[in-house]
Amino acid sequence: MQRRDFLKKIALTSAVLTSSSFFSCSKNNNLDSDRPPNILLMYADDLGYGDISCYESEKVETPNIDKIAQNGIQFTRAHSTAATCTPSRYSLLTGEYPWRREDARIASGEAPLIIEPEKTTLPDILNKANYKSGIVGKWHLGLGEGDLNWNKKIKPGPPEVGFNYSYIIPATGDRVPCVYVKDHHVVGLEKDDTLKVSYQEKVGDEPTGLNHPELLKMEADTQHSGTIINGISRIGYMDGAESARWDDEERALKLKNKACSFIERNKNNPFFLYYSFHNIHVPRTPNEKFVGKTDLGPRGDAIAELDWCVGEVIKKLEELDLTENTIVIFTSDNGPVLNDGYEDQSRENFDKNKISGPWKSGKYSSYEGGTTIPFLMKWPRKIKPNQKNDALISQVDLMTSFAELLDIQVENDEALDSEDILSTLLGKNNTGREYLVEQALGGHLALRTNQWKYIPPGQGPKYVRNLKTGRSSKPQLFNITEDMNEKNNVADKYPEVLSELKNKLDKIKSKEN
Repeated sequence: MQRRDFLKKIALTSAVLTSSSFFSCSKNNNLDSDRPPNILLMYADDLGYGDISCYESEKVETPNIDKIAQNGIQFTRAHSTAATCTPSRYSLLTGEYPWRREDARIASGEAPLIIEPEKTTLPDILNKANYKSGIVGKWHLGLGEGDLNWNKKIKPGPPEVGFNYSYIIPATGDRVPCVYVKDHHVVGLEKDDTLKVSYQEKVGDEPTGLNHPELLKMEADTQHSGTIINGISRIGYMDGAESARWDDEERALKLKNKACSFIERNKNNPFFLYYSFHNIHVPRTPNEKFVGKTDLGPRGDAIAELDWCVGEVIKKLEELDLTENTIVIFTSDNGPVLNDGYEDQSRENFDKNKISGPWKSGKYSSYEGGTTIPFLMKWPRKIKPNQKNDALISQVDLMTSFAELLDIQVENDEALDSEDILSTLLGKNNTGREYLVEQALGGHLALRTNQWKYIPPGQGPKYVRNLKTGRSSKPQLFNITEDMNEKNNVADKYPEVLSELKNKLDKIKSKEN
């Protein structure tokens, strides 16, 4: 499929001119009432509904995150599209459910780019309205076209899917390579310091967690016992790049600085910043400033570090007089998990039944704790403060909703599953969605409506990381309005509802890509 044919180009050019004229963008006045809003999307990793104090966390105080709620809207029934990170990120940027692409599963550190460069993305939509789009932080959507040479130009990647600037962690902190990539190149990599990466076999002479556990500062399971970098063993193997390796304890602060620098550089233009935290994904390695900040070990301290970073970036907006006309969204990629491969006392310090708030289970799961996430949004110019909204919303809807805000046309083959919920996001109603699809580990799907939750029968483990996956040989139906914790399967009691939701899910799945 071609990205644009000639007629579409004419239509989109017209849309851009219309949008630009409508907002009368002024490069010299940050408070121009006709300027389109800046958009700061802050995306936490593995942060649970019950990990934030404004969502009634019993363990950690998050005052900076809470201020977003105080100055805007706190959504109580918001969802990511999946209970794992790569699929959720795919949907966030494409407006499409991840299960429509077979490879939109948890990506390895050497996976090729999952988003096709010709596919229209969220930054593409915003760029049509003359935004400058940047990503800082975790990527985990693959790079290159396969068999990537990390020592040459890394392409395709974020620049090929709409980002004017990118400073990323290629995958996750627990996967090699442990380097940053800026636009198309590994940051700081010297010419004679060749980087080698493999997920199939050991490369180089670096020690591994299996062979040299005495070198570890954090005990890991077998999956996470590959090459040791900074005293932490990872998934996969790497060698070289001594000049380019990150410092785990400095990572959050470094990425915060890059986010602030992007805002500073683009203060005179409408910008979109996708600030994608590594916190609180494993390995949890908070900076020394935050070690002991809580009495909850690395996981609690990583949440405190996350909250501080949020506060610092919002301070940057204030310093530049950008607060009034900047949309700030804070949310997470999926539900929470405690021990996810490393022993960091999280199971001893946190109650697994409370990190998801009132919802059942967490990361990896078909139950509500897998995809029900914190979602806070403020825009002082347009959104009234101190609101709570119980609308059913999904992150997949941001693409179409922002297109509506900016009067940008979305074509029929773009943002396939994204709905316009702009009025709900602005606090004008609590209508939200009629239904949404949730994806668990392994691609197992479930259907959620305002009242009901349907989980089809599925094969697979009953538990992952001590969390219930929701897999059962029988269909499951829950009345969420009466049974938030999904304790009572009422499939036998309401066969007509079960049949209706099954047919609905089958119909959604059959929708052509």
